[in-house]
Amino acid sequence: MNMFQAINNAMDLALEEDKSALLFGEDVGFGGVFRCSINLRDKYGKDRVFNTPLCEQGIAGFAIGVANTGATAIAEIQFADYIFPSFDQIVNEAAKYRYRSGGLFDCGSLTFRVPCGAVGHGALYHSQSPEAYFAHTPGLKVVVPRGPIKAKGLLLACIRDPNPCLVFEPKTLYRAAVEEVPTASYADELGKADILRKGKDVTLIGWGTQVHVLLEVAEIAKKEMNIDCEVIDLVSILPWDTQTVCNSASKTGRVIVAHEAPLTQGFGSELAAYIQEKCFLRLEAPVKRVTGWDTPFPHVFEPFYLPDKHRCLAALKDIVNY
Repeated sequence: MNMFQAINNAMDLALEEDKSALLFGEDVGFGGVFRCSINLRDKYGKDRVFNTPLCEQGIAGFAIGVANTGATAIAEIQFADYIFPSFDQIVNEAAKYRYRSGGLFDCGSLTFRVPCGAVGHGALYHSQSPEAYFAHTPGLKVVVPRGPIKAKGLLLACIRDPNPCLVFEPKTLYRAAVEEVPTASYADELGKADILRKGKDVTLIGWGTQVHVLLEVAEIAKKEMNIDCEVIDLVSILPWDTQTVCNSASKTGRVIVAHEAPLTQGFGSELAAYIQEKCFLRLEAPVKRVTGWDTPFPHVFEPFYLPDKHRCLAALKDIVNY
């Protein structure tokens, strides 16, 4: 399966297993702009899989209400760039519902699917990666899959989790990534990073699309510079796997974090601060970040904006020669 097929399969299983589950969003009834919900309305009916008005705040508010009644809500925000009208509903209502009621009420059975990231031609309103905005909010869980197997496992885990979750899906991977995805139902552990390549010299940390860039960088570094890189897919932004990251940082003594979002207050800032606080005496160099620039996401200049392999390799040379 490719990634959009794996996501479709996960939602199919969720709707089949949980008769209270509802799937909705802009154009979701037609299959969605990325075809992730294709054929699901035909299979489960228009009362369970349906289109919403073009109103992200309304989608989020409705989703919270659905989950608060005890049903399962799977809501799609068509592009991550358009999640901001629903920001107040997500961070001030969904994330705090259980806390403010003293545990009497919650909207835990709530998952937002959010296509995100660069796609080659999206420009400023169809390319953003806003995961760091939500990582600042206790009460939410935030994950980013790197491919089909992970996307299915994370989505099913989020749908079953008793907390409101956001799944940021890198849209450029919907058709680019193809893997042998198990057809049976399974769920990945939330809050757990994956070590994709073991190494001893430098730790490379990313999530989503950037993981594939870092794996290529690690191969080039080994072949051309004899630098042995450990590559970590953080997977979960909130909560994040501090133990795996710190163990690797302590082992290699050098860490590079890469993400598409802008540098200032990107989630790499949190990683860098935490690593330098907890692993300071084991570090051989300051933590480096390779990220998008502090500008709106460009159109024609997208290749210069992204933290591609060339920028990551330059950072690798700098940190090794520090």
